Amino acid sequence: MAPTNNSAISPGFRPGKPLAVKALLFDLDDTLWPIVPVITRAEQLLFDWLGENAPAVSRRFTIESLRQQRMDLVASNPVFKFDLWKLRHAALTIAFNSVGEDAGKVDAAMAVFSEARHAVTPFADVQPALARLSQRLPLGTVSNGFADLGKIGLAGHFQASIAAHSFGCAKPDPSIFHAACAALDVAPEHTVYVGDDPLLDVVGAQQAGLQAVWINRFDRLLPAGISAQASCTSLHELEAWLEQTAVRG
Repeated sequence: MAPTNNSAISPGFRPGKPLAVKALLFDLDDTLWPIVPVITRAEQLLFDWLGENAPAVSRRFTIESLRQQRMDLVASNPVFKFDLWKLRHAALTIAFNSVGEDAGKVDAAMAVFSEARHAVTPFADVQPALARLSQRLPLGTVSNGFADLGKIGLAGHFQASIAAHSFGCAKPDPSIFHAACAALDVAPEHTVYVGDDPLLDVVGAQQAGLQAVWINRFDRLLPAGISAQASCTSLHELEAWLEQTAVRG
């Protein structure tokens, strides 16, 4: 049994008998692993590759200007709001074409980025907590990113994994949460979504009819007006919350 910890209960926890928790869904980036250092490294490795293989691109652009180009490109195609791989690929293609580089190299550039994007290091609590939780409840993931859990080594813990780029819409759209609940054959009200983003994860899950646990690994505060069922700094605290308050059916 995970150690209990009263700090796992959010000050904003709504009183009353909780609904039975019959499944858990997880966000990925900044919930199961830190993402900022991963993306920073991946973008640097990509830029180094461009310097060697598409030097005209690296002379014209910087990492920051390529990032701004992606932000500007989002408005041009609704697909780019949920398919970040296509967004990066499209932005690189535009950059290559703009300086006369061979756009046929973009796939190779994306392979460099993708490999580095999957070189994540899960938080220390993740593997042991998921191993325990998966023995008690069906687990799944819902993510707006394009991480491959098989490459990362976590796929075995989950019975279902839904990514926005393959599903066709992104959080906080209720349909992506509902699809994950259906994949686990559990009703939304008996499912807890665990994630770090106050709007996408907490509000999005709650508006879809799920319960929400906010993972706060970076000592932040929930914005005013947002109240999760619980606030935890680790998956160990999530386990403690389940022991303390979540009545399982």
